[in-house]
Amino acid sequence: MAKKSGEKYQAIIEAAVKVIAEFGYHSAQVSKIAREAGVADGTIYLYFKNKEDVLISLFRNKMGQFTVHAQNELKDIKDPFEMLARLIHIHFSKLQGDRSLALVLQIQLRQSEPSIRKGISEIIRGYYNFIEQIVRYGIEEGSFRRDMDPRTARKIIFGSLDEVATCWVLSSRNYDLTGMTEPVYNILARGLARDGRVRPFPEGILD
Repeated sequence: MAKKSGEKYQAIIEAAVKVIAEFGYHSAQVSKIAREAGVADGTIYLYFKNKEDVLISLFRNKMGQFTVHAQNELKDIKDPFEMLARLIHIHFSKLQGDRSLALVLQIQLRQSEPSIRKGISEIIRGYYNFIEQIVRYGIEEGSFRRDMDPRTARKIIFGSLDEVATCWVLSSRNYDLTGMTEPVYNILARGLARDGRVRPFPEGILD
């Protein structure tokens, strides 16, 4: 079984992000990834079955780190609206902080084979569940409307973040993605709020 840990494993993951972002998945040869990682071509196969496994493992690694980070950042927050605002900011900050990763996640994964898309759909379920937990908590706490389906709300929240991030990646303008946090929050918060009123954007999030 291929190894899934260690310094070389992480180096290959980081190299794959850079190479796939620059050349695209189909032109990202294993030899290019190995050269970027500073390892022999054969070393790649000690950690990954093939290039498809590299991409799926890359997504699992980065998505897992992101979900854990978001969970840790929100664990002590009690206000569901603040949880929503911080989640939006964390999502956008992560992508803006690593444009190569943003290109891979927002563009290259969508152009991959069905088997890869199936693989990543299973991995992203943890993040979906986390968003849904926030929605359910907001309903139970009494801040979010009770007549909505949490799963549908989760799809709308993730879909909104995903679309805004994709537009940022594809844009020819160099603008601040995190600057979209408050506008996106205002739209989503209005739809989620029990009384339909926008809760003020929490202070300190954009500092």
